[in-house]
Amino acid sequence: MLDKLKKNYFILIITFLFTYFFFNLLDGERGLISYMEKKEIYEQLKNDQNVFTNKIADLEHKNSLLTENIDIDFIEILIREKFLFGKQGETTYIIKHNGNKK
Repeated sequence: MLDKLKKNYFILIITFLFTYFFFNLLDGERGLISYMEKKEIYEQLKNDQNVFTNKIADLEHKNSLLTENIDIDFIEILIREKFLFGKQGETTYIIKHNGNKK
């Protein structure tokens, strides 16, 4: 038995190294499966970044309407939305959305 191992020593080492590198190629920390998972996470983070960038731009625009050049129409929209304020003789309707979409 020991004699056979000595004769096939090189083949055993090559087989072991091949299996080791093959499994690490697929499932290691830097393997193919890990790469695909990190790629999905990266795409999700890019989408989140785009959403947050758009929200920031919207908030900066609204902030500029209130600070630099005061926009009376925008202030009126805010007052109507937040305080449900209306003019005399004006009827205000509140529409509540329910979960039923048709």
